[in-house]
Amino acid sequence: MQRSAVAGRPKPVEHAETSEASEAEPELKPVDPRAKLRSFRVRALSTIALIGTFIGVIWAGHVPLMFFILLIQFLVARELFRIAYLAQRSKRPLPLLRTQQYFFFFTAVFWLYLRFIKKNLLVEVSSDKTLARLFYWALKHHSLISYSLYMAGFVGFVLSLKKGLYLHQFAQYAWTHMIILITTVPTSFFVSNIFSGLIWYVLPAFLIVGNDICAYLAGFFFGRTPLIKLSPKKTWEGFFGGFLGTLLLAFFLSALMSRYTWLTCPRKDLTVFKGLDCTPDEVFVPDTYTLPDLASHLPAGLASLAAAAAEVLPAGLRGWLADLTFSVAPIQLHALSLATFASFIAPFGGFFASGFKRAFRMKDFGDTIPGHGGVTDRFDCQILMAMFAYCYYFSYISQPEVTLGDVLSQAIKLDDHDQILLVGKLANLLVGEGLIPGDVVDALHRHLGERFTWDLPDS
Repeated sequence: MQRSAVAGRPKPVEHAETSEASEAEPELKPVDPRAKLRSFRVRALSTIALIGTFIGVIWAGHVPLMFFILLIQFLVARELFRIAYLAQRSKRPLPLLRTQQYFFFFTAVFWLYLRFIKKNLLVEVSSDKTLARLFYWALKHHSLISYSLYMAGFVGFVLSLKKGLYLHQFAQYAWTHMIILITTVPTSFFVSNIFSGLIWYVLPAFLIVGNDICAYLAGFFFGRTPLIKLSPKKTWEGFFGGFLGTLLLAFFLSALMSRYTWLTCPRKDLTVFKGLDCTPDEVFVPDTYTLPDLASHLPAGLASLAAAAAEVLPAGLRGWLADLTFSVAPIQLHALSLATFASFIAPFGGFFASGFKRAFRMKDFGDTIPGHGGVTDRFDCQILMAMFAYCYYFSYISQPEVTLGDVLSQAIKLDDHDQILLVGKLANLLVGEGLIPGDVVDALHRHLGERFTWDLPDS
């Protein structure tokens, strides 16, 4: 491995004439036990620091956690942008390269984040008339603004094209979009999960961390059989040891997390350090189940697999198992599904990253985290987990619910007349229920009656 003298930046390797040379396997060297132990100690300390920081951000709440995800996205994108430049370097610097890359990055962030927090933001904006005046138009035309920003970046890129640099500039343009697609887009789905309840981000993220720790420990103490050439240090023992450890962690950690409303309640605004109180969703409430009942809470594929396995059992044993009862919360069963993905599929994000690093003959994406490498080295599996956790939550767990943010997001799509009509109709209903005085409706009639009618237009 070659490194530059500049703090952790991977030293570029000249392109070989043949593809075989660029993909040559590194020669495995004997492991020094003292070096291995020292590496283990550094990695353990930095892991504790990482988990402590993560817990602190979670304690701070939904909004700080959202910005923490944005920071991670930024650091991962920065590492990959740097590698892209080394891969397609030119004898002359490319004009406005960094400006263009980060402009497209933050344009993608603006488009994605506002899509996920728009309802929460509407609750905040509509609570103050000044904020409503400032941000209402932007929220209503969010898609148009996002597209306009992208077009501004696109036009800027075309105007920056220089003779003799066309190939390098278009290569960087493609790299930029690919990096944004595989990093910013998937992990942004975690933002949606955060406001549905912190547990839907924290639990999947911790399962990835837990699987990494369990697999590392199992491989460190028992690893003998190489798993995949892309990651020579990974072993089958570590792979399956990580799976078993992650299953146990998922089952008990989900039960612990489900006790705290701070983790289970959805956040419907954007306040910070404000307590949460809600009626616990049934997914967090323990109940007594038989094995068939438990199977009914699993995804269809796993439930069918369990039923097929039960059919091959002797009738007596099958009847005995059917009578067994368990006291668990449904979240613990869902956690097992998340743990299975975190153990068997998410690691392929790490294998993908390993292949990417091998293509450029580098050991790590950087040295931001002692003992772990760059930020990308630690969050490559999270990219796959983010999308799965989002899809799983809205496929098997989320219940249809109308919130204030939902109503406001639909109301701003109405034209001016219908918005005023909505206010008038709602005011009449509230007067009828005795929630507001009739003078409010009279005042609305006096101020708006000349321009708007309270009647529905003829159909």
